[in-house]
Amino acid sequence: MRINSGQKYKSIEELAVYLEEKLKGALPGIKSQLKLSPHPPTSTLSLKEAAQQCLKGAVLLLLYPRKEGIYLVLIRRSSNVRLHQNQISFPGGQMEKNESKEKAALREAREELGLKADNLKVLGYLTPLYVQTSNYCIFPVVAITSNKPVFEPSPQEVAEIIEVPLEHFLDPRNLCFEVRQLRGKSTLVPFFSYNQHQIWGATAMILSEFLDILKGN
Repeated sequence: MRINSGQKYKSIEELAVYLEEKLKGALPGIKSQLKLSPHPPTSTLSLKEAAQQCLKGAVLLLLYPRKEGIYLVLIRRSSNVRLHQNQISFPGGQMEKNESKEKAALREAREELGLKADNLKVLGYLTPLYVQTSNYCIFPVVAITSNKPVFEPSPQEVAEIIEVPLEHFLDPRNLCFEVRQLRGKSTLVPFFSYNQHQIWGATAMILSEFLDILKGN
């Protein structure tokens, strides 16, 4: 099954079979991630190069059906969290000692959104991403559920739940660019526009690799 911005998915189960197979093979990696990095990027280090110094965290890319199509869930973090206040991200957070990336992503999703792990199926993992500004190595975990989840967000951690149709990310008209001043430098920032939201930075870079896998790139 080859997926592009003009193709509708027959079912979440069909998409799961496709992704599970693709995630077992070679991944596009940092070249794909850098397509949607702010330019100039803050870092081009791989996990291997950053592993000795970075903190480790895991995030969950959760796919699920609604009657309009297949969706991904993002959150806008509250102003109460320690890092990335008010920013849009995947559910996730720091890995605990001796905790696997899968367990960390599912635990954080449960704490932030009330998601139950027994209703989810993990399909595989994307390429870890090093974020220099927070010194985190992020491990993205891809999962599905066959039914729309019931979200019970933690008001301490989550200011807003953002459910985005997968087709929205695959439509090139929703990818935008603007010049911003970041860390005292003029920086070209790619972002996905969705309603009033701008989805950029590490979240957009993770999405870049995921979308390349969907499109067969």
